[in-house]
Amino acid sequence: MNPVLDTLPILILNPHNRCNCRCVMCDIWKTDTASEISAEELERHAADMERLRVEWVVFTGGEPLMHSDLFRLCRLLRERRIRTTVLSTGLLLKRYSREIVEHVDDLIVSLDGPPEIHDRIRRVRGAFTSLSAGVAAILQLRPDFPVSVRSTVQNLNCASLRETVATARELGVRSTSFLAADVTSTAFNRPDGWLLPRQDEVAVTENRLPLLDTEIEALISEGECGGFVVESPAKLRKIGLHFRAHLDRAGVCAPRCNAPWVSAVVESDGLVRPCFFHAPIGRLDSGKSLIDVLNGPEAVTFRTNLDVSTNPICSRCVCSLYRAE
Repeated sequence: MNPVLDTLPILILNPHNRCNCRCVMCDIWKTDTASEISAEELERHAADMERLRVEWVVFTGGEPLMHSDLFRLCRLLRERRIRTTVLSTGLLLKRYSREIVEHVDDLIVSLDGPPEIHDRIRRVRGAFTSLSAGVAAILQLRPDFPVSVRSTVQNLNCASLRETVATARELGVRSTSFLAADVTSTAFNRPDGWLLPRQDEVAVTENRLPLLDTEIEALISEGECGGFVVESPAKLRKIGLHFRAHLDRAGVCAPRCNAPWVSAVVESDGLVRPCFFHAPIGRLDSGKSLIDVLNGPEAVTFRTNLDVSTNPICSRCVCSLYRAE
């Protein structure tokens, strides 16, 4: 693959660096400073986005809805025919339901299980109630608005995948997606990574692996995969394999992925990463444009030398992005 990018179909923006949950599998909530991408900063990179033919911008976080003027960013992008997706904890959906419907193309909400388990993982009292009320408000305004949920599988909810799917159906969303909790990388405000005891608190433990297997096989046998559950049977089973590898009961295996060649992550302070999990390849400071960073020496060297199949970060990756060229 060419290490110099002439197109970038997907751009992932972290518009605000704070979060309103205290999730057990993430340390973003520990951030003690606030920063955000301004409309002026985004406008400065608009020409580069057009040159790179960006098709889709995903707002992630933290919590994008904590941004002081998120929907202005959305308008700037949609004026350029760029699809906008917001990933949200769900706590602020009701407050911004009308703006979401008017200025966003689709919404992905984090759902960590049935209500009690969801609140326990999010460590916010009433988190599920807020999420449910927000989804309901959006669908009341526009019943066909595309809302889906994403669930991060870990020790606290590994025996509740079917309940998670049932809860998602009750919410009225279009689909459910599962991925394994990341416990080894420096992503999610963990610059030094987690020590093994902390990893073991979140990862599925050996005695609970059979419960996870039962849930996965039940979803497969019930015909959920490739339908309301987005993942194929093979991809769903990889969640179990991921946690077995963490316990040294299976070998690590990198997913098929070309994320560093078709996407990039821009954080609220201007740092640019080739994906969520690899180190930054530059910063969008006052003197550098998006193309300057994406095709700068550090970025080109990274893509030239990256072998996804053998890279130790890729081999333990919990997600994958593969876009056919």
